Amino acid sequence: MALRHAVLAALLDEELSGYQVTKAFAAGVANFWHALPQQVYAELARLEKEGLVAGREVVQEARPNKRLFRVTGEGLAELESFASTAAKPAFLREDLLVQVQAADHLDADVLIERLTERYAFAEAKAALFEDQLRRMRGGLDEAEFLLRGARVGPYLTCRRGRDFERANRDWCRDVMRVLRARREVPADS
Repeated sequence: MALRHAVLAALLDEELSGYQVTKAFAAGVANFWHALPQQVYAELARLEKEGLVAGREVVQEARPNKRLFRVTGEGLAELESFASTAAKPAFLREDLLVQVQAADHLDADVLIERLTERYAFAEAKAALFEDQLRRMRGGLDEAEFLLRGARVGPYLTCRRGRDFERANRDWCRDVMRVLRARREVPADS
């Protein structure tokens, strides 16, 4: 996937400024795509030049003017073409996994500290996703929302982010449990 597709997807529901697109990335898209603000702004410029988004200037009083973007018909066609291609499997690349891979040669206390930090991050991120899911559902339970909700795509990607962080949290807890238990057992001579 290219950044262009993530930006186009972020613009599907409404016209947004570059700042709002970067906020959308931080709030929702970040669970499956990371981009720096300057990357998003550069991509918006490319997409506009290619005719995949249309931008318009909004004059504001007492504030700098802003530029709003919306997906064009060509942009939607680009997303449809992207969706028709086979998705490549994701590959996990995380420093903590390398550290755990080397656990037998590292200080277990230091590694447990790193795992504790990642556990807390995952717990907090999963809670944020859960709050976001609740807001998206409104007064509906999940089953009803999935059948009748207005926008199921953002909900499903947010749910994937929540589940991913829950899995990270559980994995950290399990690894810490193993490392603590191994400290209590004398090493083979």
